[in-house]
Amino acid sequence: MSADDAEVLRLVGAHNGRLQRGDLARRVALGDVKGRDARRSGRKRGLTAGSSSRWAGAMTRTSEDQYQLSLRCLHDERAQLRRTIRAVEQRLAAPVGARAGRVRGYADRHERHQKQRRLRALRTRLARTEKLIEQGRPGIVVGGRRLLKLRHSLEQAGLTEAQWRQRWSAARLFLTADGESGAPFGNYTITVSPDDGSVTLVLPEPLRHLANAPRGRYRLACTVTFHHRREEWFDRVSAHQTVRYDITHDPVRDRWYLDASWSTGTTPLPSPQDLKNAGARLLGVDLNADHLAAAVLDSHGNLIGQPHTVHLELAGPTATRDGRLRQAITHLIALARERGCAGIVIENLGFDDARATGRETMGRGRRGRTFRRTVAGIPAGRFRERLRSMAYHAGLVVVAVDPAYTSRWGGRYWQSPLQQQSPTAVVTRHHGAAVAIGRRGLGHRIRCRPGATAHHRRMAGRRATGQIGPDPGPRGSTSPPRTAGTPQPGDRTRPCRRDPLVPPRPRRPSARPPDQPSGMRSSANTGQQR
Repeated sequence: MSADDAEVLRLVGAHNGRLQRGDLARRVALGDVKGRDARRSGRKRGLTAGSSSRWAGAMTRTSEDQYQLSLRCLHDERAQLRRTIRAVEQRLAAPVGARAGRVRGYADRHERHQKQRRLRALRTRLARTEKLIEQGRPGIVVGGRRLLKLRHSLEQAGLTEAQWRQRWSAARLFLTADGESGAPFGNYTITVSPDDGSVTLVLPEPLRHLANAPRGRYRLACTVTFHHRREEWFDRVSAHQTVRYDITHDPVRDRWYLDASWSTGTTPLPSPQDLKNAGARLLGVDLNADHLAAAVLDSHGNLIGQPHTVHLELAGPTATRDGRLRQAITHLIALARERGCAGIVIENLGFDDARATGRETMGRGRRGRTFRRTVAGIPAGRFRERLRSMAYHAGLVVVAVDPAYTSRWGGRYWQSPLQQQSPTAVVTRHHGAAVAIGRRGLGHRIRCRPGATAHHRRMAGRRATGQIGPDPGPRGSTSPPRTAGTPQPGDRTRPCRRDPLVPPRPRRPSARPPDQPSGMRSSANTGQQR
């Protein structure tokens, strides 16, 4: 981008940013209100005089979304503080170095004293959070609270004041334009031509003197090209459907980016029972700290092929971790497509309780810190949201199941059979958990029934005994009566004696006379035997 274009974008973004921050302050002052009480139409009319009606609509919409998000964050923080306070109070009620039922007290008096101080600090934070919720005025920092706090530790961050000021100004630019159906190429405020990739935008009223195109618009000298999902974008702009554009600036690399986004139509998704009835395959996935364990299952809950392992490295900056997570999800989607799966089954994990009460319930010392760090590093929520979004565009269904006992029962019931089925692969309990997750998504039970056997070498197409499908017989240890077949000539196959449908075998007659005692032998018999 040329220097003139970059300067015009900075002026437009800074001007719109000041207007949007003022509108956000007015929205926060209104409190927790909705609908007409939010006075969005009046605020929009006030902003139109300094920009345009479409810029003003995007500003009021952004202010409302930011306010609702901050309010939800306050409610989540209150729930987390309450869970932490409840856990600390339970452990403080137990004696030092002993147990009160299932609750273990603190190891010594020093640790107990520190926990009492922490309890007072948590109660103070909870009172402050409840007051903000009651007033309906959350604290919002446009540009990010983390970047704001970085201003006080520039030496540790390796930044100068000018560099921080450049990042701060770039983060507070507002160059967001909501599209509308029927407008030229789906967006009148920021228009991208699909023919040559030229970009034009509407200038606010005080900056109309910078226009180099008709009707108060500014045309950038550079052009843009979309590579990811270009065909979908081209279809929408050709049909003049709604497309939203966001222009952002990266001061570190000195680059400008244009993001296009749109909402997709909602289609009814098939239920797990529909997938099971249709005979579809599913990919069960177990999320771990450093890898993803996956297994392909048929509609009966049997493993197809060998289990798979997708390595997941989550070290480094946030952008690097997010990119590696997306790469792992892309590998899962490619695997599901290759094996003909209709969906992916995951656990509906949530570590909010664990992260809130981790110090009290996950051990202490070096081992406890390591375990808490491992749990905190598992991106359960981000993985679920990324997978849901990417799988939807790939035509796959995501099924989230209850995570209870999947790892324990997967390792107990499925690790050994999977290892026997795949002797050349390294099968862990996480692969067994992936099978358990997939079976739960299909509606099958996780644990094997007694008497389950593996596939026969020559009859691999038949179902394994007692593993899949409904059990026609009564449940329990008593089996139904069997029907004996006709014995073959030569008496090679003998019927089961305990079978009630088989007549008892006749007993052979005794060799001794009926009046002879059992302890004596007759002379006639003795002579014949001799």
